[in-house]
Amino acid sequence: MRADMSRLVRTDAARTKPGIVHLGLGAFFRAFGAVYIEDAVRRSGGDWGIIGVSLQSAGTRDRLAPQDFVYTVVTQEPDGGETLRTVEILDSVLVAPEDPEAVLRQMSDPAIRIVTLTVTEKGYCHDPSTGSLNFDHPDIVHDLENPLPKSAPGFLVRALQRRRDAGLPPFTVLTCDNLPENGRLVRRAVLDLAQRLDPGLAGWIGTEGRFPATMVDRITPATKPEDIDRLAERAGYRDEAPVLCEPFRQWVVEDDFVEAHGNDARPDLAAAGVELVTDVTPYENMKLRMLNGTHSSLAYLGYLAGHETIAETVADPAFASFVKKLWRDEIIPSFAPPEDVDIDAYAGALFERYSNPSIRHRTWQIAMDGSQKLPQRILGTISNNFDAGRACPGLVLAVAGWMRYVGGVDERGNPIDVKDPLSEQLRERLDAADTPEEKVASLLAMRDIFSATQAARLADPVGRAYASLCHNGARKAVEDLT
Repeated sequence: MRADMSRLVRTDAARTKPGIVHLGLGAFFRAFGAVYIEDAVRRSGGDWGIIGVSLQSAGTRDRLAPQDFVYTVVTQEPDGGETLRTVEILDSVLVAPEDPEAVLRQMSDPAIRIVTLTVTEKGYCHDPSTGSLNFDHPDIVHDLENPLPKSAPGFLVRALQRRRDAGLPPFTVLTCDNLPENGRLVRRAVLDLAQRLDPGLAGWIGTEGRFPATMVDRITPATKPEDIDRLAERAGYRDEAPVLCEPFRQWVVEDDFVEAHGNDARPDLAAAGVELVTDVTPYENMKLRMLNGTHSSLAYLGYLAGHETIAETVADPAFASFVKKLWRDEIIPSFAPPEDVDIDAYAGALFERYSNPSIRHRTWQIAMDGSQKLPQRILGTISNNFDAGRACPGLVLAVAGWMRYVGGVDERGNPIDVKDPLSEQLRERLDAADTPEEKVASLLAMRDIFSATQAARLADPVGRAYASLCHNGARKAVEDLT
Protein backbone atom coordinates (compact mmCIF):
# COMPACT_ATOMS: atom_id res chain seq x y z
CA MET A 1 0.00 0.00 0.00
CA ARG A 2 1.35 3.41 -0.95
CA ALA A 3 0.33 6.09 1.48
CA ASP A 4 1.30 9.51 2.75
CA MET A 5 0.61 11.23 6.04
CA SER A 6 -2.31 13.16 4.67
CA ARG A 7 -4.61 10.42 3.39
CA LEU A 8 -4.98 6.81 2.40
CA VAL A 9 -4.58 6.12 -1.33
CA ARG A 10 -5.27 3.29 -3.73
CA THR A 11 -2.40 1.21 -5.12
CA ASP A 12 -1.34 1.28 -8.77
CA ALA A 13 -3.03 -2.08 -9.40
CA ALA A 14 -5.86 -2.05 -11.92
CA ARG A 15 -9.29 -1.52 -10.40
CA THR A 16 -11.46 -4.65 -10.31
CA LYS A 17 -14.41 -4.16 -12.67
CA PRO A 18 -17.76 -4.02 -10.86
CA GLY A 19 -19.98 -7.09 -10.74
CA ILE A 20 -21.85 -6.36 -7.49
CA VAL A 21 -24.03 -3.50 -6.26
CA HIS A 22 -24.43 -3.30 -2.49
CA LEU A 23 -27.41 -1.52 -0.92
CA GLY A 24 -26.85 -0.06 2.55
CA LEU A 25 -23.10 0.44 2.74
CA GLY A 26 -22.49 0.47 6.48
CA ALA A 27 -19.55 -0.60 8.60
CA PHE A 28 -20.64 -4.23 8.87
CA PHE A 29 -20.54 -5.03 5.16
CA ARG A 30 -17.26 -3.18 4.68
CA ALA A 31 -15.69 -5.26 7.49
CA PHE A 32 -17.33 -8.50 6.38
CA GLY A 33 -18.75 -9.11 2.90
CA ALA A 34 -16.32 -6.79 1.11
CA VAL A 35 -13.38 -8.57 2.75
CA TYR A 36 -14.63 -12.01 1.72
CA ILE A 37 -15.27 -10.84 -1.85
CA GLU A 38 -11.84 -9.25 -2.13
CA ASP A 39 -10.28 -12.48 -0.85
CA ALA A 40 -12.22 -14.46 -3.47
CA VAL A 41 -10.98 -12.18 -6.26
CA ARG A 42 -7.40 -12.39 -5.01
CA ARG A 43 -7.53 -16.18 -5.05
CA SER A 44 -9.58 -16.89 -8.17
CA GLY A 45 -9.96 -13.64 -10.11
CA GLY A 46 -13.12 -12.33 -11.72
CA ASP A 47 -14.83 -8.98 -12.21
CA TRP A 48 -16.42 -8.59 -8.79
CA GLY A 49 -15.75 -5.01 -7.80
CA ILE A 50 -18.44 -3.50 -5.60
CA ILE A 51 -20.48 -0.35 -6.19
CA GLY A 52 -21.84 0.77 -2.84
CA VAL A 53 -25.17 2.53 -2.44
CA SER A 54 -26.09 4.67 0.55
CA LEU A 55 -29.88 4.71 0.83
CA GLN A 56 -30.10 7.51 3.41
CA SER A 57 -27.23 10.00 3.51
CA ALA A 58 -24.00 11.04 1.82
CA GLY A 59 -21.75 10.65 4.86
CA THR A 60 -20.09 7.37 3.89
CA ARG A 61 -19.53 8.50 0.28
CA ASP A 62 -18.11 11.83 1.39
CA ARG A 63 -15.60 10.19 3.74
CA LEU A 64 -14.51 7.56 1.23
CA ALA A 65 -14.37 9.57 -2.01
CA PRO A 66 -11.27 11.67 -1.14
CA GLN A 67 -9.32 8.43 -0.55
CA ASP A 68 -10.62 6.80 -3.77
CA PHE A 69 -12.94 4.46 -1.81
CA VAL A 70 -10.07 2.59 -0.15
CA TYR A 71 -10.38 2.02 3.60
CA THR A 72 -8.78 0.17 6.51
CA VAL A 73 -10.21 -2.80 8.40
CA VAL A 74 -8.90 -2.80 11.97
CA THR A 75 -9.15 -6.23 13.61
CA GLN A 76 -9.09 -5.88 17.38
CA GLU A 77 -7.48 -8.77 19.26
CA PRO A 78 -8.41 -9.79 22.83
CA ASP A 79 -4.90 -8.93 24.06
CA GLY A 80 -5.29 -5.33 22.89
CA GLY A 81 -3.33 -5.76 19.65
CA GLU A 82 -4.66 -4.65 16.28
CA THR A 83 -4.18 -5.98 12.75
CA LEU A 84 -4.59 -3.53 9.86
CA ARG A 85 -5.74 -4.39 6.36
CA THR A 86 -6.55 -2.05 3.48
CA VAL A 87 -9.51 -3.01 1.29
CA GLU A 88 -9.73 -1.88 -2.35
CA ILE A 89 -12.64 -3.94 -3.73
CA LEU A 90 -15.01 -0.97 -3.42
CA ASP A 91 -15.19 0.83 -6.77
CA SER A 92 -17.41 3.80 -5.86
CA VAL A 93 -20.39 4.86 -3.74
CA LEU A 94 -23.68 6.30 -4.97
CA VAL A 95 -26.14 8.19 -2.76
CA ALA A 96 -29.65 7.13 -3.65
CA PRO A 97 -31.55 10.25 -2.50
CA GLU A 98 -29.26 12.42 -4.61
CA ASP A 99 -29.59 10.40 -7.82
CA PRO A 100 -31.90 7.36 -7.75
CA GLU A 101 -31.66 7.11 -11.53
CA ALA A 102 -27.90 6.50 -11.31
CA VAL A 103 -28.52 3.67 -8.85
CA LEU A 104 -31.09 2.02 -11.12
CA ARG A 105 -28.78 2.45 -14.10
CA GLN A 106 -25.98 0.61 -12.31
CA MET A 107 -28.27 -2.16 -11.07
CA SER A 108 -29.57 -2.61 -14.62
CA ASP A 109 -26.08 -2.93 -16.11
CA PRO A 110 -25.55 -6.45 -17.57
CA ALA A 111 -22.17 -6.60 -15.79
CA ILE A 112 -23.95 -6.57 -12.41
CA ARG A 113 -24.84 -10.14 -11.49
CA ILE A 114 -25.38 -9.83 -7.74
CA VAL A 115 -27.05 -7.21 -5.55
CA THR A 116 -26.16 -7.59 -1.88
CA LEU A 117 -27.93 -5.85 1.00
CA THR A 118 -27.33 -4.80 4.59
CA VAL A 119 -30.25 -2.48 5.22
CA THR A 120 -31.12 -3.72 8.77
CA GLU A 121 -34.47 -5.14 9.76
CA LYS A 122 -36.38 -1.91 9.19
CA GLY A 123 -34.96 -1.48 5.68
CA TYR A 124 -37.20 -4.22 4.25
CA CYS A 125 -40.34 -2.19 5.06
CA HIS A 126 -42.09 -5.30 6.30
CA ASP A 127 -44.26 -6.25 9.25
CA PRO A 128 -41.87 -8.06 11.62
CA SER A 129 -44.65 -10.14 13.17
CA THR A 130 -45.83 -11.57 9.82
CA GLY A 131 -42.97 -11.01 7.36
CA SER A 132 -45.28 -9.44 4.77
CA LEU A 133 -44.54 -6.12 3.07
CA ASN A 134 -46.08 -3.14 4.85
CA PHE A 135 -47.97 -1.31 2.12
CA ASP A 136 -48.67 1.56 4.53
CA HIS A 137 -44.94 2.27 4.95
CA PRO A 138 -44.29 5.80 3.57
CA ASP A 139 -41.45 4.61 1.33
CA ILE A 140 -43.55 1.81 -0.14
CA VAL A 141 -46.44 4.23 -0.73
CA HIS A 142 -43.96 6.45 -2.59
CA ASP A 143 -42.50 3.56 -4.58
CA LEU A 144 -45.91 2.42 -5.79
CA GLU A 145 -46.56 5.87 -7.21
CA ASN A 146 -43.10 6.81 -8.54
CA PRO A 147 -40.69 5.08 -10.94
CA LEU A 148 -37.69 6.38 -8.98
CA PRO A 149 -37.84 4.56 -5.65
CA LYS A 150 -36.76 5.26 -2.09
CA SER A 151 -36.83 1.84 -0.41
CA ALA A 152 -34.56 -1.17 -0.82
CA PRO A 153 -37.48 -3.33 -2.11
CA GLY A 154 -38.34 -0.50 -4.49
CA PHE A 155 -34.84 -0.34 -5.98
CA LEU A 156 -34.76 -4.12 -6.37
CA VAL A 157 -38.13 -4.26 -8.12
CA ARG A 158 -37.58 -1.29 -10.44
CA ALA A 159 -34.11 -2.50 -11.43
CA LEU A 160 -35.39 -6.01 -12.10
CA GLN A 161 -38.21 -4.48 -14.15
CA ARG A 162 -35.66 -2.67 -16.33
CA ARG A 163 -33.63 -5.83 -16.80
CA ARG A 164 -36.69 -7.83 -17.84
CA ASP A 165 -37.74 -5.11 -20.28
CA ALA A 166 -34.20 -5.11 -21.75
CA GLY A 167 -34.16 -8.88 -22.16
CA LEU A 168 -31.48 -9.34 -19.49
CA PRO A 169 -31.42 -12.04 -16.81
CA PRO A 170 -32.11 -10.90 -13.26
CA PHE A 171 -29.35 -10.38 -10.73
CA THR A 172 -29.13 -12.62 -7.68
CA VAL A 173 -30.39 -10.86 -4.54
CA LEU A 174 -28.05 -11.77 -1.67
CA THR A 175 -29.18 -10.34 1.64
CA CYS A 176 -26.67 -10.16 4.50
CA ASP A 177 -28.99 -9.01 7.28
CA ASN A 178 -29.66 -10.82 10.54
CA LEU A 179 -33.17 -12.07 9.82
CA PRO A 180 -34.60 -15.58 9.96
CA GLU A 181 -34.95 -17.03 6.46
CA ASN A 182 -33.60 -13.72 5.19
CA GLY A 183 -33.54 -14.82 1.55
CA ARG A 184 -37.18 -15.81 1.64
CA LEU A 185 -38.09 -12.61 3.46
CA VAL A 186 -36.56 -10.33 0.83
CA ARG A 187 -38.05 -12.50 -1.93
CA ARG A 188 -41.49 -12.04 -0.40
CA ALA A 189 -41.03 -8.27 -0.08
CA VAL A 190 -39.90 -8.01 -3.71
CA LEU A 191 -42.71 -10.20 -5.03
CA ASP A 192 -45.35 -8.40 -2.95
CA LEU A 193 -44.28 -5.04 -4.36
CA ALA A 194 -43.87 -6.35 -7.91
CA GLN A 195 -47.33 -7.94 -7.82
CA ARG A 196 -48.89 -4.55 -7.04
CA LEU A 197 -46.94 -2.87 -9.84
CA ASP A 198 -47.07 -5.56 -12.55
CA PRO A 199 -48.22 -9.16 -11.98
CA GLY A 200 -46.26 -10.25 -15.03
CA LEU A 201 -43.09 -8.84 -13.52
CA ALA A 202 -43.78 -10.70 -10.29
CA GLY A 203 -44.16 -13.92 -12.26
CA TRP A 204 -40.85 -13.37 -14.07
CA ILE A 205 -38.99 -12.60 -10.85
CA GLY A 206 -40.55 -15.58 -9.12
CA THR A 207 -39.44 -17.92 -11.91
CA GLU A 208 -36.08 -16.49 -12.94
CA GLY A 209 -34.87 -14.73 -9.80
CA ARG A 210 -32.81 -16.21 -6.98
CA PHE A 211 -32.75 -15.10 -3.34
CA PRO A 212 -30.30 -17.33 -1.42
CA ALA A 213 -30.45 -17.17 2.37
CA THR A 214 -27.30 -16.40 4.33
CA MET A 215 -25.91 -16.43 7.84
CA VAL A 216 -23.42 -13.67 8.64
CA ASP A 217 -21.37 -13.28 11.79
CA ARG A 218 -18.76 -10.69 12.76
CA ILE A 219 -19.06 -8.21 15.60
CA THR A 220 -18.45 -4.70 14.25
CA PRO A 221 -18.62 -1.87 16.81
CA ALA A 222 -19.17 1.70 15.70
CA THR A 223 -16.06 3.68 14.74
CA LYS A 224 -15.43 6.70 16.95
CA PRO A 225 -13.31 9.80 16.21
CA GLU A 226 -10.62 8.63 18.64
CA ASP A 227 -10.33 5.37 16.66
CA ILE A 228 -9.55 7.39 13.52
CA ASP A 229 -6.91 9.41 15.38
CA ARG A 230 -5.31 6.28 16.86
CA LEU A 231 -5.13 4.61 13.45
CA ALA A 232 -3.49 7.69 11.92
CA GLU A 233 -0.78 7.66 14.58
CA ARG A 234 -0.08 3.98 14.06
CA ALA A 235 -0.41 3.68 10.27
CA GLY A 236 1.13 6.96 9.19
CA TYR A 237 -1.83 7.90 6.98
CA ARG A 238 -5.22 9.44 7.59
CA ASP A 239 -8.21 7.19 6.93
CA GLU A 240 -11.52 8.96 7.57
CA ALA A 241 -13.59 5.79 7.13
CA PRO A 242 -11.95 2.82 8.88
CA VAL A 243 -14.05 -0.03 10.27
CA LEU A 244 -13.37 -2.00 13.45
CA CYS A 245 -14.13 -5.68 13.96
CA GLU A 246 -13.34 -8.77 15.99
CA PRO A 247 -11.06 -11.51 14.60
CA PHE A 248 -13.90 -14.03 14.19
CA ARG A 249 -15.93 -14.16 10.98
CA GLN A 250 -18.31 -16.69 9.43
CA TRP A 251 -20.42 -16.53 6.28
CA VAL A 252 -22.76 -19.36 5.32
CA VAL A 253 -24.53 -18.99 1.95
CA GLU A 254 -27.09 -21.12 0.13
CA ASP A 255 -25.47 -21.91 -3.22
CA ASP A 256 -28.44 -20.80 -5.33
CA PHE A 257 -27.51 -18.10 -7.85
CA VAL A 258 -29.08 -17.07 -11.17
CA GLU A 259 -28.16 -19.84 -13.61
CA ALA A 260 -28.32 -17.59 -16.66
CA HIS A 261 -25.00 -16.08 -15.63
CA GLY A 262 -23.29 -19.48 -15.93
CA ASN A 263 -19.83 -19.79 -14.42
CA ASP A 264 -19.84 -16.08 -13.70
CA ALA A 265 -22.86 -16.27 -11.39
CA ARG A 266 -20.81 -15.57 -8.27
CA PRO A 267 -17.25 -15.06 -7.01
CA ASP A 268 -15.33 -18.12 -5.83
CA LEU A 269 -16.65 -17.65 -2.32
CA ALA A 270 -15.50 -21.06 -1.12
CA ALA A 271 -11.89 -20.07 -1.86
CA ALA A 272 -12.34 -17.20 0.58
CA GLY A 273 -13.68 -19.43 3.35
CA VAL A 274 -17.43 -19.03 2.79
CA GLU A 275 -19.46 -22.14 3.63
CA LEU A 276 -21.70 -22.93 0.64
CA VAL A 277 -24.67 -25.08 1.67
CA THR A 278 -28.04 -26.22 0.37
CA ASP A 279 -29.94 -25.07 3.48
CA VAL A 280 -28.71 -22.30 5.73
CA THR A 281 -31.58 -22.55 8.25
CA PRO A 282 -29.77 -24.54 10.99
CA TYR A 283 -26.84 -22.10 10.93
CA GLU A 284 -29.20 -19.16 10.82
CA ASN A 285 -31.22 -20.34 13.84
CA MET A 286 -28.05 -21.03 15.77
CA LYS A 287 -26.59 -17.58 15.18
CA LEU A 288 -29.79 -15.52 15.43
CA ARG A 289 -30.85 -17.15 18.67
CA MET A 290 -27.53 -17.75 20.39
CA LEU A 291 -25.66 -14.60 19.36
CA ASN A 292 -28.24 -12.00 18.36
CA GLY A 293 -30.82 -13.14 20.91
CA THR A 294 -28.38 -12.90 23.81
CA HIS A 295 -26.81 -9.72 22.41
CA SER A 296 -30.21 -8.00 22.57
CA SER A 297 -30.97 -9.48 26.00
CA LEU A 298 -27.65 -8.23 27.37
CA ALA A 299 -28.07 -4.87 25.64
CA TYR A 300 -31.39 -3.92 27.25
CA LEU A 301 -30.75 -5.34 30.70
CA GLY A 302 -27.08 -4.38 30.69
CA TYR A 303 -27.84 -0.80 29.68
CA LEU A 304 -30.45 -0.50 32.42
CA ALA A 305 -27.90 -1.83 34.92
CA GLY A 306 -25.43 0.88 33.87
CA HIS A 307 -23.10 -1.14 31.65
CA GLU A 308 -21.81 0.65 28.55
CA THR A 309 -20.50 -2.29 26.52
CA ILE A 310 -21.13 -6.01 26.11
CA ALA A 311 -17.66 -6.85 27.44
CA GLU A 312 -18.37 -4.78 30.54
CA THR A 313 -21.76 -6.45 30.93
CA VAL A 314 -20.48 -10.04 30.85
CA ALA A 315 -17.62 -9.09 33.19
CA ASP A 316 -20.38 -8.65 35.78
CA PRO A 317 -20.79 -12.12 37.39
CA ALA A 318 -24.59 -11.81 37.49
CA PHE A 319 -24.78 -11.20 33.75
CA ALA A 320 -22.16 -13.85 32.97
CA SER A 321 -24.32 -16.41 34.76
CA PHE A 322 -27.42 -15.01 33.08
CA VAL A 323 -26.18 -15.39 29.51
CA LYS A 324 -24.85 -18.90 30.16
CA LYS A 325 -28.21 -19.87 31.64
CA LEU A 326 -29.99 -18.46 28.56
CA TRP A 327 -27.91 -20.64 26.27
CA ARG A 328 -28.11 -23.78 28.37
CA ASP A 329 -31.74 -23.76 29.50
CA GLU A 330 -33.71 -21.64 27.04
CA ILE A 331 -31.99 -21.21 23.67
CA ILE A 332 -30.11 -24.43 22.86
CA PRO A 333 -33.18 -26.62 23.59
CA SER A 334 -35.28 -24.53 21.18
CA PHE A 335 -33.69 -25.52 17.85
CA ALA A 336 -31.76 -28.24 16.03
CA PRO A 337 -28.14 -27.12 15.48
CA PRO A 338 -26.13 -27.93 12.35
CA GLU A 339 -24.90 -31.52 12.41
CA ASP A 340 -21.23 -30.54 12.25
CA VAL A 341 -21.33 -28.06 15.16
CA ASP A 342 -20.49 -28.74 18.82
CA ILE A 343 -23.14 -26.45 20.24
CA ASP A 344 -21.64 -26.23 23.74
CA ALA A 345 -18.27 -25.28 22.26
CA TYR A 346 -20.06 -22.68 20.10
CA ALA A 347 -21.61 -21.16 23.23
CA GLY A 348 -18.20 -21.10 24.91
CA ALA A 349 -16.67 -19.36 21.91
CA LEU A 350 -19.46 -16.77 21.95
CA PHE A 351 -18.76 -15.96 25.58
CA GLU A 352 -15.08 -15.46 24.79
CA ARG A 353 -16.01 -13.13 21.93
CA TYR A 354 -18.35 -11.14 24.19
CA SER A 355 -15.56 -10.86 26.76
CA ASN A 356 -13.06 -9.29 24.32
CA PRO A 357 -12.31 -5.92 26.00
CA SER A 358 -10.96 -4.47 22.76
CA ILE A 359 -14.40 -4.73 21.11
CA ARG A 360 -16.28 -1.83 22.63
CA HIS A 361 -19.68 -2.88 21.30
CA ARG A 362 -22.01 -0.49 23.08
CA THR A 363 -25.22 -1.78 24.64
CA TRP A 364 -26.94 1.35 23.34
CA GLN A 365 -25.90 0.54 19.76
CA ILE A 366 -27.22 -3.03 19.95
CA ALA A 367 -30.44 -1.80 21.57
CA MET A 368 -31.41 0.19 18.46
CA ASP A 369 -34.52 -0.83 16.47
CA GLY A 370 -35.73 -3.30 19.07
CA SER A 371 -39.29 -3.34 17.72
CA GLN A 372 -37.88 -4.81 14.50
CA LYS A 373 -35.40 -7.18 16.16
CA LEU A 374 -37.46 -8.76 18.95
CA PRO A 375 -39.63 -10.99 16.71
CA GLN A 376 -36.60 -12.53 14.99
CA ARG A 377 -34.13 -12.66 17.86
CA ILE A 378 -36.22 -13.49 20.93
CA LEU A 379 -39.97 -13.95 20.38
CA GLY A 380 -39.60 -16.96 18.08
CA THR A 381 -37.45 -18.73 20.68
CA ILE A 382 -40.00 -17.94 23.40
CA SER A 383 -42.82 -19.34 21.23
CA ASN A 384 -40.88 -22.57 20.60
CA ASN A 385 -40.28 -22.97 24.32
CA PHE A 386 -43.92 -22.36 25.20
CA ASP A 387 -44.99 -24.85 22.53
CA ALA A 388 -42.71 -27.45 24.13
CA GLY A 389 -43.91 -26.67 27.65
CA ARG A 390 -40.59 -25.13 28.69
CA ALA A 391 -40.40 -22.03 30.86
CA CYS A 392 -38.05 -19.29 29.64
CA PRO A 393 -37.83 -16.68 32.42
CA GLY A 394 -34.57 -15.23 31.12
CA LEU A 395 -35.92 -14.37 27.69
CA VAL A 396 -39.13 -13.11 29.27
CA LEU A 397 -37.02 -10.80 31.43
CA ALA A 398 -35.25 -9.60 28.27
CA VAL A 399 -38.62 -8.65 26.74
CA ALA A 400 -39.50 -6.78 29.93
CA GLY A 401 -36.07 -5.11 29.75
CA TRP A 402 -36.86 -3.88 26.25
CA MET A 403 -40.18 -2.48 27.48
CA ARG A 404 -38.44 -0.64 30.32
CA TYR A 405 -35.73 0.63 27.96
CA VAL A 406 -38.10 2.09 25.33
CA GLY A 407 -39.81 4.08 28.09
CA GLY A 408 -36.91 6.48 27.54
CA VAL A 409 -35.78 6.88 31.17
CA ASP A 410 -33.14 4.73 32.86
CA GLU A 411 -33.08 3.48 36.45
CA ARG A 412 -31.30 6.62 37.63
CA GLY A 413 -33.84 8.95 36.03
CA ASN A 414 -31.62 9.88 33.08
CA PRO A 415 -33.09 10.10 29.56
CA ILE A 416 -32.41 7.27 27.09
CA ASP A 417 -31.91 8.19 23.44
CA VAL A 418 -34.21 5.49 22.03
CA LYS A 419 -33.52 4.82 18.34
CA ASP A 420 -36.44 2.86 16.91
CA PRO A 421 -38.82 3.37 13.96
CA LEU A 422 -41.72 3.02 16.40
CA SER A 423 -40.19 5.07 19.20
CA GLU A 424 -42.95 7.68 19.26
CA GLN A 425 -45.72 5.08 19.37
CA LEU A 426 -43.91 3.14 22.08
CA ARG A 427 -43.39 6.19 24.26
CA GLU A 428 -46.98 7.38 23.78
CA ARG A 429 -48.37 4.01 24.84
CA LEU A 430 -46.15 3.85 27.90
CA ASP A 431 -46.87 7.44 28.94
CA ALA A 432 -50.64 6.89 28.58
CA ALA A 433 -50.56 3.87 30.91
CA ASP A 434 -50.55 4.37 34.68
CA THR A 435 -49.49 1.07 36.18
CA PRO A 436 -46.76 -1.42 35.21
CA GLU A 437 -49.48 -3.92 34.25
CA GLU A 438 -51.13 -1.39 31.94
CA LYS A 439 -47.82 -0.48 30.33
CA VAL A 440 -47.04 -4.13 29.56
CA ALA A 441 -50.54 -4.73 28.20
CA SER A 442 -50.33 -1.66 25.99
CA LEU A 443 -47.08 -2.76 24.35
CA LEU A 444 -48.20 -6.36 23.98
CA ALA A 445 -51.20 -5.06 22.02
CA MET A 446 -48.92 -3.81 19.22
CA ARG A 447 -49.60 -6.40 16.50
CA ASP A 448 -46.69 -5.28 14.33
CA ILE A 449 -44.44 -6.69 17.08
CA PHE A 450 -46.40 -9.32 19.02
CA SER A 451 -48.92 -11.77 17.58
CA ALA A 452 -52.17 -12.23 19.48
CA THR A 453 -50.99 -15.66 20.65
CA GLN A 454 -47.67 -14.30 21.87
CA ALA A 455 -49.38 -11.44 23.69
CA ALA A 456 -51.73 -13.78 25.50
CA ARG A 457 -48.95 -16.10 26.56
CA LEU A 458 -46.60 -13.31 27.65
CA ALA A 459 -49.03 -11.12 29.57
CA ASP A 460 -48.54 -12.68 33.01
CA PRO A 461 -44.82 -13.60 32.92
CA VAL A 462 -43.73 -10.33 31.29
CA GLY A 463 -45.93 -8.40 33.70
CA ARG A 464 -44.17 -10.01 36.65
CA ALA A 465 -40.73 -9.47 35.10
CA TYR A 466 -41.48 -5.82 34.33
CA ALA A 467 -42.63 -5.25 37.92
CA SER A 468 -39.40 -6.83 39.15
CA LEU A 469 -37.35 -4.45 36.99
CA CYS A 470 -39.30 -1.46 38.28
CA HIS A 471 -39.00 -2.45 41.95
CA ASN A 472 -35.56 -4.06 42.09
CA GLY A 473 -33.61 -2.81 39.08
CA ALA A 474 -32.10 -4.79 36.22
CA ARG A 475 -29.03 -6.19 37.97
CA LYS A 476 -31.00 -7.49 40.97
CA ALA A 477 -33.63 -9.00 38.64
CA VAL A 478 -30.88 -10.79 36.68
CA GLU A 479 -29.15 -11.89 39.88
CA ASP A 480 -32.39 -13.27 41.35
CA LEU A 481 -33.04 -15.21 38.17
CA THR A 482 -29.65 -16.92 38.17
